[in-house]
Amino acid sequence: MENFSLILAIVVVTALAFDFTNGFHDTANAMATTISTGALKPKVAVAMSATLNLVGAFLSVEVANTISKGLVDESGIRPEVIFAALVGAILWNLVTWLVGLPSSSSHALMGGLIGATIASAGTGAVHGDVLVTKVLLPALAAPVVAGVAALLATRFSYALSKNAGGKAADKGFRVGQIASAGLVSLAHGTNDAQKTMGIITLALIAGGSIAPDSDPPTWVILSAGLAIAMGTYIGGWRIIRTMGKGLTDLQPQQGFAAQTSAAAVILASSHIGFSLSTTHAVSGSVMGAGLGRRGRGRPLVDRDPDVRRLGPHAAGRRAGRRARRVRDRPR
Repeated sequence: MENFSLILAIVVVTALAFDFTNGFHDTANAMATTISTGALKPKVAVAMSATLNLVGAFLSVEVANTISKGLVDESGIRPEVIFAALVGAILWNLVTWLVGLPSSSSHALMGGLIGATIASAGTGAVHGDVLVTKVLLPALAAPVVAGVAALLATRFSYALSKNAGGKAADKGFRVGQIASAGLVSLAHGTNDAQKTMGIITLALIAGGSIAPDSDPPTWVILSAGLAIAMGTYIGGWRIIRTMGKGLTDLQPQQGFAAQTSAAAVILASSHIGFSLSTTHAVSGSVMGAGLGRRGRGRPLVDRDPDVRRLGPHAAGRRAGRRARRVRDRPR
């Protein structure tokens, strides 16, 4: 174990607290669509997600190296700077969790780190090329790529199930959703847990506990994986409701397509070392799956001609009058 100063120990504990909040904030990434379509019960889904997040933390260190070696000048910052970045990211995670907003923990962490570094060491301490190629561009591209992939996968899924019985097809896709949800959880561990690994490794380098350009120590990988797994098991139920039903009404075929597409995007990005937002990738794939269901992916209000012509309140009153006339009609 490395030699620790008090401030370095505080930074490590704070980083693990961020990792924990990341876990319960991002539970919805893997499990919202699986729960909303009935493929898994909530407690089983969350327990599976927590386990696979822990496993995923051990699969790669590319994203961790992007943060600890490439994003900022490690010789120009001190552990206090990293502590300030973590406090800002944790506060953002807590606020957005309380209001049920599926925001990006990754962007909060990256923004906090970059802002604190600029305040401490100036703009020259931020490596602009790494920021653009491995943070900003993936942030913009990931939801679009995941959305297009999910749209096409949804069309393909409905084409495959066209000749199958409705119940049999739904059952098959629910089984597929379990596997795809596992992939998303695994992918989440390979990307989001590594961000905390990278932050702790950067703090250890800044505090002189390990040599520059070091990979994350094994205890850092284990502690980050355990923190995000425990946070995942606690669960982000507010955000699960938003992701599972608030963006679009999903069927099993759409849930399977959305999760598979999101997992592919996140796993590929983790392999390359892109620090993207898993939340935005999943949000993009959910919306793409909604659009991929021909004639049924739009919100319900958009499909009702009375709503478009009269507005939702007037259309609701008209529908109520129709229902009463049917109810009171002589039999």
